[in-house]
Amino acid sequence: MTKIKAIIFDMDGVLIEAKDWHYEALNRALKLFGMEITRYEHLTTFDGLPTKDKLKMLSLERGLPKSLHSFINELKQQYTMEIVYSLCKPRFHHEYALSKLKFEGYKMTVCSNSIRNSIEVMMKKSALENYLDFYISNEDVKKGKPDPEMYIKAIERLKLNPKECMIVEDNENGIKAARASGANVMIVEEVNEVNYENIKNHIFKFEKELKC
Repeated sequence: MTKIKAIIFDMDGVLIEAKDWHYEALNRALKLFGMEITRYEHLTTFDGLPTKDKLKMLSLERGLPKSLHSFINELKQQYTMEIVYSLCKPRFHHEYALSKLKFEGYKMTVCSNSIRNSIEVMMKKSALENYLDFYISNEDVKKGKPDPEMYIKAIERLKLNPKECMIVEDNENGIKAARASGANVMIVEEVNEVNYENIKNHIFKFEKELKC
């Protein structure tokens, strides 16, 4: 019988309620150059993509000069960190869930389209860093989500079969990447759904399906 031995978490919208933070930080940087995206556009078109990919899309669709990409990206990261240091705090249900899961022997990691520094700071500020085995950021892969590269890399690093892993995701690009990796996928709509009971229920559900 195949048992799930590892849980791989997306970060934004799963462990951290950071979607608005990324939207606000990117818009703050874009406004300096007379450009702006709507909240609807961010949620339906840009959600879950690395900033560098968002900027490429804005160049294609709106003519954002490519020469500004690096500067806007750096500004966006700086603005994001300002918000993180102000608003990112521990959530009891996440600490409780990850501490219980670690005690039960599950391996846990984070795979995020964010840069490594953002992941490290957010996990530290949310008091989750000690429960996680490693992180994979968009700097660790050639292609970010929706490409499955980072999930495949995490599964290989865990030395497990994809079906021995469960990925927790919340957005279309991440879900595509997770499914393409061959792992079991738990889909959530908000961070409050990432709790111990819900995670265990999904593990039992997938293990039952794998047994059939």
